[in-house]
Formats: sequence, C-alpha cells, structure tokens
Amino acid sequence: MKNQVKALREAKNMTQSELAKQSGLSLRTVQRVEAGGILKGFSLKALAQALAVNPEHLISHTIEQENIQRAKIINLSALSGIIIPFGGVIIPLILTYQTQDPKNKELGKSIVGIQIILAAIFSASLIISPFVQKYFSLNFPLFIVAIIMFLSLKILVIISNGMSLNKKHDIHIKLKTNFL
Repeated sequence: MKNQVKALREAKNMTQSELAKQSGLSLRTVQRVEAGGILKGFSLKALAQALAVNPEHLISHTIEQENIQRAKIINLSALSGIIIPFGGVIIPLILTYQTQDPKNKELGKSIVGIQIILAAIFSASLIISPFVQKYFSLNFPLFIVAIIMFLSLKILVIISNGMSLNKKHDIHIKLKTNFL
C-alpha cells in the first residue's frame, strides 16, 4: 500500500500536502499511509478518489505485495541448507505450512520441491563420488567437486527465483508438477 499510494501520487506530480488537500484528509494521515499504515474506510475511498483509481486497486496491490514478501522469505530461507544439513528443505517447508495465503503456499511448495530435488541429487552424488573416484583411480577427492557444484547450483536457483519474484511475482525455476 505504501508504495502504491506514493507511486500514484508521484506519478501525478503531487506533493503529500496536495494529496491531503484534494482527498480531504490530513497531511499526517497521508504520511501515515505512505509509511505503511493500514488504509481502510473513508481514508481508502478518499485517497482512491483523489488518485483516480478504484479502492480495490489499492487493496489488491497491498495483498499482492505482502504475498511476494512472504515468498521472498521462503526462497531466502533455502540458503540455510548451506549451513544446516537439509535446512534448505526443512526451514522453507515450515515457513510454507505456517502461512495461510494460498498463493504463498503454492509458491512455497514449488520452492521446497526444487530444494528436495537438489538435496536428493546432492546426496546421491556424495554417495557415488567415492566409487567413481576409485573406478577412475583419481587422487583428487571427487566429493569436493560435488559440494562446490551443489552450492553453486543452490545459490544460482535461489538468486534466479528471487529476481523472478521481484519482476514477475512468480518463481523462475519450478517443477512442472508439484509433488507436495
């Protein structure tokens, strides 16, 4: 809401005082709304009318922004898998199931699904690497290559999905079918 009201006001080249005067609200109310205060009732209608938009536009944008913020937190929590074994699956899963919003829940399930696949591939590569190392008589510990590749891929997926959440309000790397 804060960004939407401020963005609409700035797009119309209005100051906060001008918006307050045109809407019939106090300057303090406009400042509070732009700082993230809850917009409802008369203030919602007055600001929507002054900005020449439907009140639903201001409310729906607020809900969508909150959804994206929760999905960003779920996506970033997957980084915990770098420090805590399987933390990249467990923590996003907990955050996903704690949310009540259906869109957040679906985005969270997609994020967790990708992290489960990555964790399974990583685990399998760690199990297989000593056998491959022995078969090819390699002196270099092959599991280090698997760890570096896993960490790089995990960070790449998290960054890619985070950028996509910012731009498109959806994740970029996801499974075609969600198994959660």
